[in-house]
Amino acid sequence: MTTATVGSAPAPLTRLSEEEDLFRASVRAFAEAEIAPLAREMDEQAVIPRALIDKLFDLGVMGIEIPESLGGAGAPFFLSVLAVEELSRVDPSVAVVVDVQNTLVINALLRWGSADLQHRFLPRLAGGAIGAYALSEAGSGSDAFALRTRAVEDGGDYVITGRKLWITNAREAGLFIVMANVDPDAGHRGITAFVVEHDRPGLEVGKKEDKLGIRASSTCELLLDGCRVPKSHVLGERGKGYKVAIETLNEGRIGIGAQMTGLAQGALDHAVRYIREREQFGRPIAGFQAVQFQVAQAQTEVEMARLGVYNAARLRDAGRPFLTEAAMAKLFSSQVAERVTSLAVQLFGGVGYTKDYPVEKLFRDAKIGQIYEGTSNMQLQTIARQILG
Repeated sequence: MTTATVGSAPAPLTRLSEEEDLFRASVRAFAEAEIAPLAREMDEQAVIPRALIDKLFDLGVMGIEIPESLGGAGAPFFLSVLAVEELSRVDPSVAVVVDVQNTLVINALLRWGSADLQHRFLPRLAGGAIGAYALSEAGSGSDAFALRTRAVEDGGDYVITGRKLWITNAREAGLFIVMANVDPDAGHRGITAFVVEHDRPGLEVGKKEDKLGIRASSTCELLLDGCRVPKSHVLGERGKGYKVAIETLNEGRIGIGAQMTGLAQGALDHAVRYIREREQFGRPIAGFQAVQFQVAQAQTEVEMARLGVYNAARLRDAGRPFLTEAAMAKLFSSQVAERVTSLAVQLFGGVGYTKDYPVEKLFRDAKIGQIYEGTSNMQLQTIARQILG
């Protein structure tokens, strides 16, 4: 093999550029210094302080792909994945705020928004406004196209009426992407995406859910009662909301994969530190082969999950197909997160079952990975379709 061949070979998936490495280091340092001391309190009170959210904007992780001309970083999607992964090592609740902002809301506006919508709303999202993505309803979870929210034309406006559930970031959001059907007789071909400001009459944020995990992240119902939105606020085209939803969620699943990978790595890091210090039968727990093998298996699975997530993200940035890889990354990383956090609690023993150590929280946080932005069964269905045709 010649030197030229070696030099032109593709870089390893986990080999970061200097810019990527510096970015990851800055997010990791921020998470450890600013988020870790607040994690337990935020979980107990089920709220993220606005002061911490403002620091996320100052850090530059809330507008990663927004062009510099519109106030953002103008960086690749991959940096969003790195940010979510590093934040999740400390607190997945904070990470999901960043994830939804970048991989769903900003991503949808960049891809589907008119020039007017982009110039009006992207600077706000880069400068302090939080976005939320309102698709799910009581009768349309995995079956997203069964939504019942309606939008009726009235002159130069649409009037939206309906009820959305499980909307992440809803309590803090200044901007919502809302899916509604403008032509119910057309089925999913009537679904249309709208950009709706939080202060429009007829829009109200309802009950905040009391959740098992990622408790600090707000998850609320969204009530729309005759909410009037200009036709210029249609995202994409009338009747193309199903395409906006599907293609945006495909990218969002890479972000969830990053969240679950970071979460699992954080739990394992805590466990490794503990078993090196905790002694039983006259030596550290880490000295027992059975424990060593469990840790080795866990780290192997976390690394394989990371490779899957990075591969999907790199494919997306390269403009290559990534649907199957994104589904695989979310599926596998969420399974790994559940297994590894469970092992972490086990290795801590009795104290791991208490709130005095962070692994208990990460164990609770892990479960949602197999549910939101497409359940594990939906990911399996997507993968099977690609394999079987």
